[in-house]
Amino acid sequence: MSLATKTPPAPASPPTYHSPKPPLWAVIVKWAALALVVVVAFYLATRLADEGYGLYIVILAIVVMAVLVVYSTRRSIPMKYLLPGLILLLGLQVWPIIMTVSTAFTNGQTITKAETITAIERNSVREVAGAPRYKLSIAVKEGSDVATGNLFFLLTSPDGALKVGDEKGLSDLPADGVVKTDSGKITKAPGFTVLNARQINARKDLATFAVPSTDGSGIKAVGLSEAFEGRATVTYDEASDTLKNTATGQVYVVKDARFVPQDGKGQAFPQKWVENVGFKNFQTILTDSSIRSGFLKIFAWNIAFAALSVITTFILGMLLALLFNDERLKGKSYYRALLVLPYAIPGFVTSLLWASMFNQDYGLVNSLTHLDVDWLGNPWAAKAAILIANLWLGFPYMFLITTGALQSIPSDVREAAKIDGAGPARTLRSIIMPLLLVAVGPLLIASFAFNFNNFSLVYLLTGGGPFDSDNTSIGNTDLLITYAFRLAFSGTSPDYGLAAAVSIIIFFIVAIMSYAGFRRTASLEEVN
Repeated sequence: MSLATKTPPAPASPPTYHSPKPPLWAVIVKWAALALVVVVAFYLATRLADEGYGLYIVILAIVVMAVLVVYSTRRSIPMKYLLPGLILLLGLQVWPIIMTVSTAFTNGQTITKAETITAIERNSVREVAGAPRYKLSIAVKEGSDVATGNLFFLLTSPDGALKVGDEKGLSDLPADGVVKTDSGKITKAPGFTVLNARQINARKDLATFAVPSTDGSGIKAVGLSEAFEGRATVTYDEASDTLKNTATGQVYVVKDARFVPQDGKGQAFPQKWVENVGFKNFQTILTDSSIRSGFLKIFAWNIAFAALSVITTFILGMLLALLFNDERLKGKSYYRALLVLPYAIPGFVTSLLWASMFNQDYGLVNSLTHLDVDWLGNPWAAKAAILIANLWLGFPYMFLITTGALQSIPSDVREAAKIDGAGPARTLRSIIMPLLLVAVGPLLIASFAFNFNNFSLVYLLTGGGPFDSDNTSIGNTDLLITYAFRLAFSGTSPDYGLAAAVSIIIFFIVAIMSYAGFRRTASLEEVN
């Protein structure tokens, strides 16, 4: 008798999970938000197109496409949470780094050669004899920023015709909705915001702005209410790559990214254009004697300032935390709230207050101590003033993190040390400190990096000074970051390229020190 062969049952398939269908209102809100993103992106794209930023339009399109792909479907759940952070990371961290690195290998200018030539030609426009004058109103597009928006000339010709002109040319202005004074000056026009005298005087670009018209002539403002039609006295010859002043016959050739007189007589045009200079900026830092000596001086003080700031704030914060960690102390919550107040007040406000308190003549510090120290005028006193102010600003942070770290140390560890005969000092040195440094070590490294670039305190308290009489570009309390700021934004000829090179050097210095510090703190974890 044979036994019938039984077929084993098929394994049960895992249950399929279906996410719940979202309610109708959530779907409507999602698609409305996506539509709003598209509308805003389209508006930004048109503004960028007007400014000629083609690369930024491409980047904006990629971002919008990523948003639509991720949020228009029910897939890619993790990416829905990661995408906002990635966009902010690229926009606020990666892109500025790329721009800084690219600027470091240029001469630091921000306009192209073609824009420079156009600016020179427009600035050379002179009034043509017998040409009519226009009644002028200066405006920007409605909704544009009055300080940075593209300029427009709203013109009324002597025969009453209305014109509007920008950097692209002149066109007719429809009369519907236009409001004029009795003299013909336009005070209101649809689609435009007419600037007042204060707004006009704040525009730095008005001096070189001209509306191109016919036969190489252009329309420029004279005062705030009139414009004349003139002709450029400086013309560009593309074949020879030269400029020529038709009034004087002077020829200008290219040298060091600017136009200079061919015969060496007279002044060069002040406008310069962006040009790749390779490693010249880094070479200047290393080879120029004045910059090199000043750089090393600033670097030494920068290291000392960051290290002393971390050490002093940590010691004071730790001592206070040890005091408040004692169970016998009453009212600890009130005292802790008072100690955190310096950390709660904005740093720039505290910096300005300390600057007034360190004033030699009427400052609170000299008044209370009956001293006559020139805190902000003497190099060593200014360094001490910065360290004192930073101690006040920084110890609450150290107090908070060490308080948390101390409370995480098991009490039985201290009891074991006490049983073994260790006194308070030995327990602190051999038990508490190693365990404390395991927790706060990375934060100390981060604090060092922050103080290495503590721009606001130095800038607001001393401005980098006091300065030596023989070198007013490098101050005795300058950090590398304040020195880079002065190179980029101060003086008559800011050097963005050299400042960007200094910023890159700062980055590598901080990165190397932080890496060494993290390697050192990693060895402390063995105490666990």
